[in-house]
Amino acid sequence: MAAPHIHAISSVKKYGGKMEDYIPIHAKMDCSKAYFPDNRHRVLTHNMFWVKEVMIPIFGEVITNSDGKLVSVKDICEQHILEDFRHKFIPTPQDYIENMEFLEWMQNGRTIPNSAKLLYKSNSSITYKNSIEN
Repeated sequence: MAAPHIHAISSVKKYGGKMEDYIPIHAKMDCSKAYFPDNRHRVLTHNMFWVKEVMIPIFGEVITNSDGKLVSVKDICEQHILEDFRHKFIPTPQDYIENMEFLEWMQNGRTIPNSAKLLYKSNSSITYKNSIEN
């Protein structure tokens, strides 16, 4: 069973309604898995920055579940994050970032990240130096 369904079942137990009421929220919480398929994907979505700046603007402050009950989107997202971290904590962006190695490409593009190396390798007319000058 996919993770959004597992979280949706948990939301039904806590808030009522049907799984379908919660699947879109839980699927969006885990959408970063499509881009990085291990638990490091959570750096993008499992924090309050994501909840406040993305989830609430998309879904609104509350949803009305199929039982007619108003449920806080923030509460649903917090529940999702807590479940993924064994109900111990909700990481902040700082928690993730302070444990991230600060690489040269993060310093205003001093070097090239792995995802861009093929681009520079495949086009011999483009050099890293030229990209800085332009």
